[in-house]
Amino acid sequence: MKHIPNFFTLLNLFFGCCAIVFCLQNGIVIQEHLEGVQLIEMPEKIVFSSVCIGLAAIVDFLDGFVARLMKATSDLGKQLDSLADVVSFGVAPSMIVYQFLRMSFASQENGLDVPFIFLTPAFFIAVTAAYRLGKFNLDASQSVFFKGVPTPAVGLMIASFPFIYWYADNEFVLKLLLNKWTLYTLILFVSYVMMCDWPMMSLKIKSLHWKENAPQLALLLVAIILFIFFHWASIPMIFFSYILVSLIFKKKFS
Repeated sequence: MKHIPNFFTLLNLFFGCCAIVFCLQNGIVIQEHLEGVQLIEMPEKIVFSSVCIGLAAIVDFLDGFVARLMKATSDLGKQLDSLADVVSFGVAPSMIVYQFLRMSFASQENGLDVPFIFLTPAFFIAVTAAYRLGKFNLDASQSVFFKGVPTPAVGLMIASFPFIYWYADNEFVLKLLLNKWTLYTLILFVSYVMMCDWPMMSLKIKSLHWKENAPQLALLLVAIILFIFFHWASIPMIFFSYILVSLIFKKKFS
């Protein structure tokens, strides 16, 4: 029975591996338009990569919940959880950003011949995720709040990109998503916020008093409003709202 939580943890890793496979199987499609314009597209199946990251996040939540429910927490489970998170919320999102960087360069003249070195910044996300999780394992103080943005939050935010690409109708959003400078800036930002010591709130509800859960409730309200108006494009906005709300209420849990 004590290994049941570890089963969920390893299922997290399984979905992370699936996400990487779906991402790698989707090459860029180049089509010539009737007007002579080169169209660059990414096959829709990359969305399955995002779905797998979402499933990994669900079982990542369940492993901790089940472990606490069964009183089966262990040092092994903690280490397995971080190892699985590196793959599901570090490596897999890195591959999504890698593919979007490829698309960004491919839309330019001779873009398919871009040197590989220009695409490698995507892997900074995996590297900093591993660093953040290693630091988390050695810091016992991160039970009430987190130091730096949790890796799953970054992974889920990046996992929204394929959904935004395929289902958003706003041309400005699409151009922003396929802009290499936007992607490079995002890579640097998420890498920094994972490694920094900014106090970030935990989303766990530990009491029924609304005053003690004011930051979580404020974020939930913002998230609902944003999703109603912006749908999939709201997820990056919710991510930045999480950071902003955490910094506003930092004295409450730091």
